[in-house]
Amino acid sequence: MGFLTFEKDNKYLMLHRIKKENDMNKDKWIGIGGKLEKGETPLSCILREALEETGLTLINPCLRGIVDFHSTIYPSERMYLFTCTNFEGNLKDCEEGVLEWVEKDKITSLPLWEGDKIFLEALSNGEKDFKITLNYDGDTLTSFEKAWD
Repeated sequence: MGFLTFEKDNKYLMLHRIKKENDMNKDKWIGIGGKLEKGETPLSCILREALEETGLTLINPCLRGIVDFHSTIYPSERMYLFTCTNFEGNLKDCEEGVLEWVEKDKITSLPLWEGDKIFLEALSNGEKDFKITLNYDGDTLTSFEKAWD
């Protein structure tokens, strides 16, 4: 799974997931991303997902970390976390929700997954080469571990 945070003017481009039916992320604010297709690398996945969901073409996205999710009700997933400050194109409407530039210091006041707050804080602090493991009981974060390469 690839996940991207666009950065501009001390803001992140966030997706408010309000349009999809039967969405585990319903009403939450998340970054751009999606599942890797067969034969895709994390980088090619995030390039494709960014263009599909936002209409923006990434220029030199940076892999910042890896996040592993474990849950008692959802399949485990690995997420490759990218950021990008250089992009081109025109922002378009997204089929999955509403895209909005949100000030970094206001992000944690939005309805987010608790684990997302952990890696968004790492990004805001400029951290790189980290690995975070998030453990959920259902939708409740029960523990996490963080390490650096």
